[in-house]
Amino acid sequence: MLRRILLGLAGLVVAGAAAFFALAPGHVERGLNPLTMPEEGWPVGAEAAALHGRLVIGDWHSDALLWDRDILKRAGRGHTDIPRLQEGNVALQVFTTVTKSPRGQNYAANSTDAPDNITPLFMGQLRPLRAWFSLRERALVQAEALERAAARDPEALRVIRTRGDLAALLEARAAGARVVGAILGSEGGHPLEGELANLEVLHEAGFRLIGLTHFFDNELGGSLHGAGDGAGLSDFGRQVVEAMAARGMVVDVAHASPQMVRDVLAMEGVRPALSHTGIRSHCDSPRNLSDDLVAGIAAKGGVIGIGYWADVVCGRTPADIAGAIRAAIALVGEDHVSLGSDYDGSVDAPFDAAHLSALTQALLDAGLSEAQIAKVMGGNMVRFLSETLPEG
Repeated sequence: MLRRILLGLAGLVVAGAAAFFALAPGHVERGLNPLTMPEEGWPVGAEAAALHGRLVIGDWHSDALLWDRDILKRAGRGHTDIPRLQEGNVALQVFTTVTKSPRGQNYAANSTDAPDNITPLFMGQLRPLRAWFSLRERALVQAEALERAAARDPEALRVIRTRGDLAALLEARAAGARVVGAILGSEGGHPLEGELANLEVLHEAGFRLIGLTHFFDNELGGSLHGAGDGAGLSDFGRQVVEAMAARGMVVDVAHASPQMVRDVLAMEGVRPALSHTGIRSHCDSPRNLSDDLVAGIAAKGGVIGIGYWADVVCGRTPADIAGAIRAAIALVGEDHVSLGSDYDGSVDAPFDAAHLSALTQALLDAGLSEAQIAKVMGGNMVRFLSETLPEG
């Protein structure tokens, strides 16, 4: 009898564990990536819908790879997957790998030694054991998931590594293909684990964009949200930026401290991107860099990706995002503004990728011309990448 009871209890434990691992990560994602879109959707007129269908659209930031769901399948949670990107007519999507996020994460200050949110998430998702305690391996596991998805359905998804890959993607889409081009990025440079040799490892794995910091200071220097005094680039950080520029990798200063941004701007031959942000004079949030630094990035030839979430645009509608885009154009000019949704990055959004035409409508409503909308929605991003990615 005792043996039967023990076996029964063991079965309950196994069943409970299976239910936890199957359901808990999805529950967490639903809570962290809400949609504020009305049930009936945002109204989109015929003019905006037609214009949206003609655009080449690109977005600088999605964290969908963090959530360990099949991005080739339409999900009932989060903001992005390939079917929804196709429905939204997105040609280019940067997929970033998130590897560490401090417990109690906030925009003010975070300790490097704070407990990490991503470790229990990876364990709960039953990701490969090698990724549980190595930030480099955590980034590579997410990169491998993207590569496997592209290999399974190359007509839906391609990983873009070179200018030639980008040109081929645009040619295919001009001929009617619905394939989405994926650029692989890293949310912060900490997966390098302080070793310059790991930059080549990430480059070989397909990474073409690296944000220097995330919500904490790291070996490259100070974070906008770090615990220190806003330190700039470290000597190691300077080596990494130089090596990235030499390899045709995008240097992303989102989450970088003001001094780190200044240090990057002072380097010869480095043209950074600010992948997901708002404009401080439009939305006075500590998440947004000062206007002078944003203008400095544009003056260096960089691009500014405007985010969709309330903390950076001070609102929860497509019109609020359009307002931030108008403010960005007023600050840096129409040739330096692009999209940086931060989809699936533990943020709210007023629409998912499938309903992106709501933004096109909002930009028309805000008075932007079709030429300006074409630049912001993807033209500027395509130009920047065609000038930055390695030849091939």
